[in-house]
Amino acid sequence: MMMSWFRDMDASGRRTFWACFGGYALDAMDVHLYAFVAPVLILLWGMSNAEAGILASVTLIASSLGGWAAGLLADRIGRIRTLQITVLWFSFFAFLSGLTWDFGSLAVTRGLQGLGFGGEWTTSAVLMAEVVTPQVRGRALGFIQSAWAIGWACAAITATTLLSVLPPEIAWRAVFLAGLVPAAFVLVIRGRIPESALFRQARHTAPVSPYAIFSAPYSGATVRATFLAFGAHGGYYSLTTWLPLLLRTERGMTIIASGSYYLTLAAGSLLGYWTGAFASDALGRRPTFILAATGAIACVLVATTAPLTAGQMIAFAFPLGFCASSIYAGLGAQFAELYPTPIRGSGQGFCFNAGRGFAAMFPALVGFASVDNGLSLSIGLLASLAFGFVIVAALLLPETNGRALRTGLGGENDT
Repeated sequence: MMMSWFRDMDASGRRTFWACFGGYALDAMDVHLYAFVAPVLILLWGMSNAEAGILASVTLIASSLGGWAAGLLADRIGRIRTLQITVLWFSFFAFLSGLTWDFGSLAVTRGLQGLGFGGEWTTSAVLMAEVVTPQVRGRALGFIQSAWAIGWACAAITATTLLSVLPPEIAWRAVFLAGLVPAAFVLVIRGRIPESALFRQARHTAPVSPYAIFSAPYSGATVRATFLAFGAHGGYYSLTTWLPLLLRTERGMTIIASGSYYLTLAAGSLLGYWTGAFASDALGRRPTFILAATGAIACVLVATTAPLTAGQMIAFAFPLGFCASSIYAGLGAQFAELYPTPIRGSGQGFCFNAGRGFAAMFPALVGFASVDNGLSLSIGLLASLAFGFVIVAALLLPETNGRALRTGLGGENDT
């Protein structure tokens, strides 16, 4: 019953789902590897917390540009070809990160990796939104989003294993080099899925300005949706960028214990994505955002301010991951339903990734704030502030649950 929506899709739709799911898991794995490597580089290279935060922010800022660029490209050359380009791009530069030698060189490769990182989600979400029916769009895109937790867990397993068995000078390089391995598998799968039928229909229309999402009647939706993504990303990245260092320094966890924490967090995230996916169809997009963000604020404040033992921290990682990830489950469906087919890639790519780009300030702000206020308090306050923005944005956006995707700029709906 839970997966009946998946079984009701034809073979092509199921292949599309798994291709998008696998690509996003790989995307997440490559991005999260840095969080595990950062504490090692701080020791080996003598980087400060602020510099470590800057490296994280560089990737996020670049991803905001890459996401919009990929959306524009997807509206012009197709969803499938753009997906293949983005996977190759971010995997290659994740690999090159393992060959860097100092802060500057790593900043370059991380920035270039971010261009592909931002584009992968955009094209996957647009493609999947155009394949499924309005009644199950929230579930389908929410389950695609849940691949992030799978990639997160893969990053935790990969990094924990390599950092435990190899000398630090070699281990951090091996962690980054491992980011290239799954790319070939995903590209093989993507060669078997067809292009979106809606895109094939829309490509015969006159070219649309890349700035159409900023004109009437879409400009208001673009601003509000970007603000929603800003809050979701800001809270998420405040946590995930700094948690490994927090666990190792202020909470005194070993590498193995930190790995257990992340696996528990990933398990909670996975269930959160699935629950949020169903809730966004059953309750609506807006109520799901508000409930999830409220829970995330409560969990963040407890996790960062309460005197929890290592065991309690690991156990509490589950509800923290659950609430933070439930927010993301409805983003893909919400954004796809705001725009017609000729500008759907552009709109979805801009809102999700511009929000991410603006949210890139949060890892750096945590790093700077930790100098005077400590890491725990800085993470707690800034992550809570960001999740509060989600609630405000959700109240301002229209409810789009069940809305048919529009095929033309004039407002025509799909049949």
